[in-house]
Amino acid sequence: MKLAFSTLGVPGLPVAEVVRLAADHGYQGVELRAHPEEPVHPALTALEREEVVAEFAKGGVEILTVAGYVRVAAEGEDEAVVAELASLVQLAHDLGASYVRVFPGGGDQDPEAADAAAARRLAAAAPHAADLGVRILLETHDSHRAGADVARVVGAVGHAQIGAIWDIMHTWLAGEEPETTHALLAPHLGYVQVKDIASAEDTEPLGLGEGVLPLAACLDTLDPESWVSWEYEKRWYPQASDLPGMLDAGRAYLLRLGAPKQ
Repeated sequence: MKLAFSTLGVPGLPVAEVVRLAADHGYQGVELRAHPEEPVHPALTALEREEVVAEFAKGGVEILTVAGYVRVAAEGEDEAVVAELASLVQLAHDLGASYVRVFPGGGDQDPEAADAAAARRLAAAAPHAADLGVRILLETHDSHRAGADVARVVGAVGHAQIGAIWDIMHTWLAGEEPETTHALLAPHLGYVQVKDIASAEDTEPLGLGEGVLPLAACLDTLDPESWVSWEYEKRWYPQASDLPGMLDAGRAYLLRLGAPKQ
C-alpha cells in the first residue's frame, strides 16, 4: 500500500515543511489542496510551479493529486466549470501530479439533471486531461456521496481519464457497504481517502482507528499496490488535534490493516 496525506490536515503549511513531514514520517505522496489560501493553487506562476516540483523532488515525495474545488454538477453554465477544470489539469501536469480531485456539488437539483451536467462537463474536459496525462477524479461527496452515485456519472462519461475517489466517510454516511462501494468504483478507482469520526452526528476528525468508520473492511477490498490517502479535516475543525503528531501512528495503523492476512 502506498500512503499519502492531504494538506487539508496542515492548512497553510509551506511546501518545504509539507515535504519534510511526508518524508520524515514515511508517506510516499501528498494530496495538495489547491485553494487560494494555500501555497499551491492555479494562480501560481511558471517559476513558482517549478519551485514546488523541485521541493518535492528533493524530498523524494510524490505529488499525488491537485485537490480542487470545482463542482461539476452545480447549476449554471458549463463554460466556467470546464475552464476551471482545464486550469486544474494544467496545474497538475506542471507539478507532475497524477490526478485532479473534483466534487459533485449538485445541491438540491433533480438527480438526473445533476448527473447529466456532471457527465457533460467531465466529458468536455477529458480530451485535454488525456493530452496532458492527468486523470480527473470525482469524489464521493455531497450530492453524490455513495459509490453508486459517482459510478453512475463516471460510467456515463466512459473515458479513461475520468475516474473516482472513494472517500470512505461519505459512502458510510450514505449507508453503502464497503464491498458494494468497491465493486461499483473498482473500474474507475484512482485511490481511497481514509479518515475517522466518532459518529454520523459528530464528524470532527479523529486518529485513524479511534472512531466508527469501517477502515479495515474498506482496505480489505483494495489491491496491495493501491494509493491510500489520509484526509484529516483540520481546516474545518481547528480545535482538532494537530496532524503532524499523529502521522506515525496513522501510518502504522494503515500498514497493519493492509498487511497480508495469514
